[in-house]
Amino acid sequence: MLETTMSAIRPLDEAAMAAARELHGRLTKPAGSLGLLEDLSVRLAGLAGACPPPVPEPAAVAIFAGDHGVHAQGVSPWPQEVTAQMIGNFLAGGAVVNAFARQAGASVTVVDVGVATPLPVPEAPEPADPSAPRLVTASVRRGTRDLTVTAALTRDEALAAVSTGIRIADELIDAGAGILLTGDMGIGNTTPAAALIAAFTGVDPLDSTGRGTGIDDPTYAHKVAVVRAALARHTPDPADPLGVLAAVGGLEHAALAGLILGAAARRTPVLLDGVIAVSAALAAAAFAPDAVAAMVAGHRSAEPGATVALRHLGLDPLIELGLRLGEGTGALLALPVVTGAVRVLHDVATFDSAGVAEK
Repeated sequence: MLETTMSAIRPLDEAAMAAARELHGRLTKPAGSLGLLEDLSVRLAGLAGACPPPVPEPAAVAIFAGDHGVHAQGVSPWPQEVTAQMIGNFLAGGAVVNAFARQAGASVTVVDVGVATPLPVPEAPEPADPSAPRLVTASVRRGTRDLTVTAALTRDEALAAVSTGIRIADELIDAGAGILLTGDMGIGNTTPAAALIAAFTGVDPLDSTGRGTGIDDPTYAHKVAVVRAALARHTPDPADPLGVLAAVGGLEHAALAGLILGAAARRTPVLLDGVIAVSAALAAAAFAPDAVAAMVAGHRSAEPGATVALRHLGLDPLIELGLRLGEGTGALLALPVVTGAVRVLHDVATFDSAGVAEK
């Protein structure tokens, strides 16, 4: 599945991008006055191979959830059971991501790709509500191994998680989604994210590691040391993205990389959330460099590694609000910006059609 998906990923359509630039030059606004939105709409035209590109709707959020053996190293003050408890909250509609998804009219799919503890799944509403969050059970294993002791995953386990992400992308797009949004849940998952970012970009762990859910100075120093020790133990090769994911990644990181690759293969934009998503995006780009064409950076996470990863990918975030929650929240807040960028090409009059004089 991975090889087939990678082979389907192609560069942007230059003719469609040229047509979008030309159209922007005829719309009733000063050239370049919409800044990054113009660049985004041109890129989305190139992704779709059409000008104007399809309006990116409806939106579908995919929240991949997993636990982490490195939690045993004391990198997070939160108990591991919170991962499963938050899945119950997602399914009950009570999390921040649910509130933002309702506002945006986006569906929410929660994928258990490796949660360590049993899930408190609520009873299905009667009658079944098709707009309610849904759970997909696709567990590869019950949490990763401790990456400071051994590889977090085997290569086969990492591949299974990537393949799950590709499958979810296909299912959501087949169901009509016009844009995918990344979500994540996993206590301790900013530690493997920091390791992935350092492995793929070459920065020092001090520059890729943040405070996650809000740790104190001694715990932060310990977390940096944990990331540094894991990288020294495994010396992951960025030219081998599956090996990097296996050595120091998480199941949700690998699945998100698959989701991104699946979206890129289907010429569908994928709106990235925070540091977990962009660490996975680095892996996706290592698998298939042209996959970056499908990526839209929703926001700049407060986690320092997110800025490092975005710079490496060459992506400009659409909003910056100091967010560090994850779940897909920042991507959902950025969704109207993406939709607006495309709506301009569909709805704004040209100088000729509006009878407006040009300079």
